Amino acid sequence: MNPMTNMKNVLKLSDQDLKFGGKNSWHDQYKDSAWIFVGGLPSDLTEGDLLAVFSQYGEIVNVNLVRDKKTGKSKGFCFICFEDQRSTILTVDNMNGIKLLGRTIRVDHVADYKPPKDDKADEETRRLYMEGCAPKYS
Repeated sequence: MNPMTNMKNVLKLSDQDLKFGGKNSWHDQYKDSAWIFVGGLPSDLTEGDLLAVFSQYGEIVNVNLVRDKKTGKSKGFCFICFEDQRSTILTVDNMNGIKLLGRTIRVDHVADYKPPKDDKADEETRRLYMEGCAPKYS
């Protein structure tokens, strides 16, 4: 699906949630994941820039800015994990479709994030990667 079409569909879903005031939001299907996808980023943004922009919606515990293996240059998308899953809802609703440095970005939930393999990661980081960082609800 075209990224702009997907972005417009997400905005329509959010508008419907507000209009009908339903107790079950489309966000509920992502309640077990605190990860979001951000696409359409300018290639000169760094992890620090992303922290500055997205931390307004909650505590960020992980940023995976995807880079080209040969050049190290950003590929223009990243995955961000918040400490609290509710921050993902705020971020998706408020940041999807905005212009960042002249580029329209796409922000969406990620249901099943698989972090990259990192042999150099310490034990705590590996545990976080495997278990995720969203709170566990009973």
